[in-house]
Amino acid sequence: MYKIHIFSKVNYVSELKTNITYQRASTDEELQQILKLQKANSIASISEEEKQKEGFVTVHHNFDILQAMNNACAHIIAKHNNNVVGYALSMTKDFRDKIDILKPMFQQIDSSLKTNLNYVVMGQICVDKSYRGQGVFRGLYHHMKQELNHQFETIITLIDVKNTRSIAAHRAVGFKLLKNFAQGDKSLDLVILDI
Repeated sequence: MYKIHIFSKVNYVSELKTNITYQRASTDEELQQILKLQKANSIASISEEEKQKEGFVTVHHNFDILQAMNNACAHIIAKHNNNVVGYALSMTKDFRDKIDILKPMFQQIDSSLKTNLNYVVMGQICVDKSYRGQGVFRGLYHHMKQELNHQFETIITLIDVKNTRSIAAHRAVGFKLLKNFAQGDKSLDLVILDI
């Protein structure tokens, strides 16, 4: 049984005219909105042209695993008019065996880092199409660093090298390449950000 943790909503308001707020996810409704946004930007839901131009998400979560991850370390969300318009999922080491597609990532982390490094995996980041190019991606990471720097030393994530938009965006906020490796027919970059 998972305990539900309630987190105070410390808001970071971007400098946008739209007053986007950043907080940690705390309700089932917010988690359902994350899943809806995830589905709309899934690699299977968008065209090849859109994948190249806008980026994509690969992993599909179900509600139970998303909620369990949130209970362990609440996700960061961007909201506008009470709707989730972006998210950065938090995944602790406890989930290393819970999502099959991510098991090789944890193996690569284990072989690349000193064993006592206290890290969190950013399990996926996504911004609604109508809010892209307005600093939401950067705002999500800014808030994530503020919220998690007392708990973790680094944030690690994995990016498909075909997702050039995501590679460039992560580089722009300070992520460094830790390791490139092949998984099946994919080339993947494991990247790290000190917080």
